Amino acid sequence: MWGVVMNWYQLSETEVTKSAATNKEKGLSQKEVEKRLKSYGANKLDQGKPPSALFVFLGQFKDFMVLILLAATFISGILGEYIDALTIMIIILLNGILGFVQERKAEKSLEALKELSAPQMNVLRDGEWKKVLSSQIVPGDIIKVSSGDRIGADLRLIETSGLRIEESSLTGESVPVHKHEHPLTSGQIEIGDQLNMAFMGTLVTQGSGVGIVIATGMHTEMGKIAHLLQSTTTLVTPLQRKLEQLGKILITVALVLTALVVLTGVVQGHDLYTMVLAGVSLAVAAIPEGLPAIVTVALALGVQRMIKRKAIVRKLPAVETLGCASVICSDKTGTLTQNKMTVTHIWTGGKQWKVSGGGYEPKGVFSLDGKSFDPSKNRNLQQLLSYGWLCNNANIQEKTSKQGMLRKSVTEYVMDGDPTEGALVVSAMKAGYTKQSLDQYFTRVKEFPFDSARKMMSVVVKDRQGRSYIITKGAPDVILSQCMNITYGGHEQALSSDRKAEVEAVVDHLASQALRTIAIAYRPLGARETCTQAFEAERNLTFIGLQGMIDPPRPEVKDAISECRQAGIKTVMITGDHKRTAAAIATQLGILPKGGKVLDGQTLSRWSVAELEEVVDDVYVYARVSPEHKLKIVKALQAKGHIVAMTGDGVNDAPAIKAANIGIAMGITGTDVAKEASSLILSDDNFSTIKAAIKEGRNIYENIRKFIRYMLASNVGEILVMLFAMMLGMPLPLVAIQILWINLVTDGLPAMALGMDQAEGDVMKREPRSPDEGVFARGLTWKIISRGFMIGAVTLAVFWLTLQAHPDELIRAQTVAFVTLVMAQLIHVFDCRSEYSVYHRNPFENRYLVVAVLISTLLMLAVIYYPPLQTIFHTVALDGREWLLVLGMASIPTVVLGGFQLFKRK
Repeated sequence: MWGVVMNWYQLSETEVTKSAATNKEKGLSQKEVEKRLKSYGANKLDQGKPPSALFVFLGQFKDFMVLILLAATFISGILGEYIDALTIMIIILLNGILGFVQERKAEKSLEALKELSAPQMNVLRDGEWKKVLSSQIVPGDIIKVSSGDRIGADLRLIETSGLRIEESSLTGESVPVHKHEHPLTSGQIEIGDQLNMAFMGTLVTQGSGVGIVIATGMHTEMGKIAHLLQSTTTLVTPLQRKLEQLGKILITVALVLTALVVLTGVVQGHDLYTMVLAGVSLAVAAIPEGLPAIVTVALALGVQRMIKRKAIVRKLPAVETLGCASVICSDKTGTLTQNKMTVTHIWTGGKQWKVSGGGYEPKGVFSLDGKSFDPSKNRNLQQLLSYGWLCNNANIQEKTSKQGMLRKSVTEYVMDGDPTEGALVVSAMKAGYTKQSLDQYFTRVKEFPFDSARKMMSVVVKDRQGRSYIITKGAPDVILSQCMNITYGGHEQALSSDRKAEVEAVVDHLASQALRTIAIAYRPLGARETCTQAFEAERNLTFIGLQGMIDPPRPEVKDAISECRQAGIKTVMITGDHKRTAAAIATQLGILPKGGKVLDGQTLSRWSVAELEEVVDDVYVYARVSPEHKLKIVKALQAKGHIVAMTGDGVNDAPAIKAANIGIAMGITGTDVAKEASSLILSDDNFSTIKAAIKEGRNIYENIRKFIRYMLASNVGEILVMLFAMMLGMPLPLVAIQILWINLVTDGLPAMALGMDQAEGDVMKREPRSPDEGVFARGLTWKIISRGFMIGAVTLAVFWLTLQAHPDELIRAQTVAFVTLVMAQLIHVFDCRSEYSVYHRNPFENRYLVVAVLISTLLMLAVIYYPPLQTIFHTVALDGREWLLVLGMASIPTVVLGGFQLFKRK
């Protein structure tokens, strides 16, 4: 069936279901899904083949200086220096393996990121709706789509409700297309006119629908043009670009200095071949060609740590920008609060009830004036509760599981849908209503989905007598503006200004208790009245009442906001709630200080960005805000020089998320459109995760600075010891093979361990970093030059002292210099962990670094004490007095300069 070209748009729903061999009520079984996955493969587009592991490995040896060294080694072998040649080859090979491992680790991390941020789809399997990765979708699956979803396969629609899809990725037409489920009887129809089809890669901008998957992967319409998507681009961050440019400058400087070392040595009478081999080895060791690669590894490691803390990075530059964030604009619901709405107060017909119970468990008691009350005894209350459930898409499911050692049955209630709608369903269930009882009396005919412009949702329902009603729910101020009447005291009456003022006073009172209010209204429809547009239906309504619900703040958020304030980061709350509700919650959480301003959507609509700019630094809460206002807030804050992190979850949030310096999408409630516009996804929708991500972002940047400091100071030390020796007419302090060994063992492992260092204790007590700050800011250049100079100086000093003590033992002097240089660098690496001094942090805190230093030390000891390696590396065993000299001198760069820094700081 699937191999045959079919015009699915011509088939009826029954024919489509039969041809797709599926069941509209239950979907496919898991067994059938597995069978079809084997037949049709994963639902993915071909992305072009990544380079093979062999190609990546060989790429480690294409560097110009490495090729020169290989040529020099080849000549060395021809001249009979077999051991030297073989050892240099082994060291180059080990270096290549290390680079290969680093590169593959970074690639795998980025691949894992793609998997984590991959879109999911709502699929009917074994009679239950489940969230499934779009790659696991198969032909015949029943899919539910709604506003904000990116469609992950080609579908034949069988149900639609106000469904509009933007198909510009396929047709080039940016205006959303209104879709329906009816068969099209015409012959060949172009993609843009197939109004009962939905295609992979297109976006749902409004409404909802259900469809049957008719094509996946390369068989979709998008798959037919997949060659356009097969170019794979490597993501490079601004910091990596800067370091690549810096690397070119450092290469030039290193080559000039190396050439100077070689020329000076030749002039001083050293053998040309020896000097060229030593010079090339020095250049290979000194040139930081791996700097951008190490940055990639540091970013990848940091990103993995963020994933563990529920923050998924979609765009690597965001990691750098996180450390610069000065304002977090956060949604309230679900991010600052628990997203478990519970109705606690109900007002209708002039009376106010309280409702007990929490969460989604449908158990609670209604009370009026402090006494228990039976909801069935008040018609207004019954109408309010039942209509709240009818105008609703949420579903409460009762799930029983076996828990504990005794395998006791535990029942929990899980909500599928919007938490606000879930709260309305639960309040009705507490009054004794069930889905079955409502379905007996009412049938839903049509839905006008909620959108941020109308701030309402409506449904048309028909009762058993054939009468039709429009039921509307939404923000109280918006609903009141569309009402002509009100149910009050058991009967319907005109909505007078007094009654309107009473409702507004109740809304105000509930808002002051941090309750969110939802209003419900209705209107009977005439026998021949048909409503095709929302504005036709949502007018001349009768106001029924209000349901006040609370979404408790997350317990950990208050501390996170306080920590952000200490870090110089302002938290701004953005919500669709009433102004007083928003202010009450913001005060509870410590967001709104004394004198802080609260702005509402009406004011935002009137003001220009320039007008908002004047007060934006004093505003901490934005209430009754539509997603369109978010973009204005972002622009005003950016105009004032802020680096803005903006959260969002809906389709209309996408422009603001994209415009923000750090766009943050919700992983649980977020739409695919919001996720694709974002650079960071919160898999738990929690504000504390933003704080943790910022802390991690700051730490990643600091870790990059740490190993730049370590590597460059080490390289400066290596070059200077050789240069000074040649200029002073001394013998070579290090031979080529020793220089290469230092580069492999001493530089590589500790530098990598620095990339895994923990954040300093005060990282969240510093002001945000300026985005214009260079990587060498805050005195890093001086630290690199001063430490490098000292490392070079002490190494040369011990070389000279040993040479004076043993004039005929050049190998002994070279061994002492070799060991001093290694130990000076290994001690210095602990100094690099802190911005302040080596005394500022516990040296054993980073266990990876301790292990790396121990391994490097053991390898160095093997080179000087194991006889076969002594021959290869031109070393001799050192005695106790030489070790005292080595350790004493090697400590000077770190101990002395660290002590000077500590004294200066105090």
